[in-house]
Amino acid sequence: MSKFYDVIVVGSGIAGLSFALKVSEAGYRVAIITKKNSAESNTNYAQGGIAAVTSQTDDVEMHVADTLDAGDGLCDEQAVREILKDGSASIDELIKRGVDFSQLGDGRVSLGKEGGHSKRRILHVRDITGKAIEQALVNSIEISEKIDTLEHYFAVELITSQKIGNKGQSLPETNRVLGLYALDTQRGVVETFRAGAVLMATGGIGQIYQYTTNPFIATGDGIAMAYRAGVEVQNMEFIQFHPTAFYSKDSSDRFLISEAVRGEGAILRNLNGEAFMCKYDERKDLAPRDIVARAIDCEMKETGARHVWLDTRDIGHKELLNRFPNIYAYCESRGISLGKDMIPVVPAAHYLCGGVKTNLNSETSLSGLYACGEVACTGLHGANRLASNSLLEAVVMANRGASAVGKYLEQNVSEESDLPSWKDGDVRDSDERIVLLHNWDEVKRTMWDYVGIVRTTKRLERARTRIQTLDSEINEYYWNFKVDESLLELRNMISVAGLVIDCALQRKESRGLHCVLDYVDKLDVASNTMARKY
Repeated sequence: MSKFYDVIVVGSGIAGLSFALKVSEAGYRVAIITKKNSAESNTNYAQGGIAAVTSQTDDVEMHVADTLDAGDGLCDEQAVREILKDGSASIDELIKRGVDFSQLGDGRVSLGKEGGHSKRRILHVRDITGKAIEQALVNSIEISEKIDTLEHYFAVELITSQKIGNKGQSLPETNRVLGLYALDTQRGVVETFRAGAVLMATGGIGQIYQYTTNPFIATGDGIAMAYRAGVEVQNMEFIQFHPTAFYSKDSSDRFLISEAVRGEGAILRNLNGEAFMCKYDERKDLAPRDIVARAIDCEMKETGARHVWLDTRDIGHKELLNRFPNIYAYCESRGISLGKDMIPVVPAAHYLCGGVKTNLNSETSLSGLYACGEVACTGLHGANRLASNSLLEAVVMANRGASAVGKYLEQNVSEESDLPSWKDGDVRDSDERIVLLHNWDEVKRTMWDYVGIVRTTKRLERARTRIQTLDSEINEYYWNFKVDESLLELRNMISVAGLVIDCALQRKESRGLHCVLDYVDKLDVASNTMARKY
């Protein structure tokens, strides 16, 4: 039997929670489906802050110019202007929901500066901004009578009118979303959900790489689901590698050292102690992330080093402790004292600038399907995201999408009739789980080795061959064994990895985050790459 809601939100980061709150406040019944608990998301790990024009010494045009510059000619200028102009109002709304941004001693909001920004405009809550925003939104969700939060549910597949065909349903003329299947991971049962509209807010894809700052949940689920439903996906080759993740030789985990640390005066040095960023960009350590990441990669390859140093010794001990308490505590746990010792850092996969293509109402090419946050591609980021624009985009586009979905539901009344139930058929439990684990590792190693910071056509083609083989294997598993979380995540990771490679091979130039040695120059005209299943 189908469970019915007006709107289903898949994901519980800043985008999904903001959207759910706005839609519920308009009177609609909302279900939030999240595969872990409601506080586990990429948002929760965001340290630096949220960029917005809130100072009288700043203006939106400056923010627009910085964003366009970072995006390396591929930003949609209309999207940039529309999203950034809504920044101040979105900040006010977050404050009303309980976000307590850090203040200076005189009561003014404390504004940080990060790479690529010409002004101090980064609002933050010390170095736990994402966690603070997440908690404020969760608190609002918990008191809402219109929102059901379904934890430990894994969204498996979208249900569309085209997919179910003529199975006793009264179907619209155009293809549209009718609901989705979701696995209750604690009971091992796939349930059917019917909804008038669905929002994808599942975050990024960092787990397809061996080294990433993303949590384990970032397996590209929403992008893979949308792609399988025939939705257009765009610019997947633009993977932002954060320049400064804590290096540890005994772990693949990469703890993020916020860009804001360099904004406060930290300097990158090679193992010889040389400040090297002056060789790569006039902005030195505050250059955009793509430039800094490639510079570090170059320094490491030239010397055979496994890391470079981030030198915080010119920043006061008290300032470091007050501004970055989370980073300070982590470094202390690893034997590094901020202000006295240098931090060993390396780049790590961090953020996807492409994703499911949407308009400025968060609408996708599939009627009734919306997307916002890192899963979506609005045109704001272009070929390289400007630091701290992501949280802003998420809340702005969530608000825009919520307004649009209300109008959509008014015009498209959803039936409360049952949809076809999930059928396992004769499938059985897998007795070859070790193979899945090996495939998981192979995806991550392949992407790191062949589709990393600097690429070649030959490496990309090798990666494509390996991922295609894995895709065939995982499809056999999917249709012959009962689904569980690990199988579904691996299936999505392989699908998304293939999309990254496909888009990377389409782009015959180096632009922004995509650096390919076969095509070192930029084309005269910037264009988007695209992938669509049918």
